[in-house]
Amino acid sequence: MQVHNVTADAETFTCNAYLVEGDRTVLVDAGSMPGVVDAISKRVDDVDAVVLTHQHGDHVAELDTVLDAYNPDLFCYDDHPRRTERIEDGDSIRIGDEEFEAIYSPGHADDHLAFVSESSIFSGDVVVYNDGAFDDGSFGRTDMAGQSRDREIESIREILNRMPESVESMYAGHGDEFHGDVREVVERALERAERREPKYPDE
Repeated sequence: MQVHNVTADAETFTCNAYLVEGDRTVLVDAGSMPGVVDAISKRVDDVDAVVLTHQHGDHVAELDTVLDAYNPDLFCYDDHPRRTERIEDGDSIRIGDEEFEAIYSPGHADDHLAFVSESSIFSGDVVVYNDGAFDDGSFGRTDMAGQSRDREIESIREILNRMPESVESMYAGHGDEFHGDVREVVERALERAERREPKYPDE
């Protein structure tokens, strides 16, 4: 399974949008970078599916552009006018060469899903490796309307409970990807979230 962050060179605020090559070419989140279709087309001729972790603007602003260019299936938890199929907690979806389990993980967003296989996790914003607030284990912000730190904590615990020990790659919605002991990173993120201190105290 080859994973490429096609928004890595963005000059505007965006999530990491991951193009996954393999048996099934899948884009995990579309991002908000103008020109994302050009970045995709440099690597593949077609996209079979787009899978959304959640529908915050930085993850979906360029979604229609991608759908218009490739006409892929669209999988997501929440309603979307172009959704092909709803994904719910526990559903299995093929991304690249692997089967991933969808884990419903609200807190940062009510429609948030993480996707876990035997080797990898696409964690969206629920838990990330680094993001400017914390290095080596951080979590999505929960200080805005409709967000909940308590639900975020429950979601991180659920991911830990259901994530195989063999997972060695984390592809998060922001910050760097991580390869190594993913469980340790997620455990540190949980510890920091459980302190219930403001993530960005100077804001």
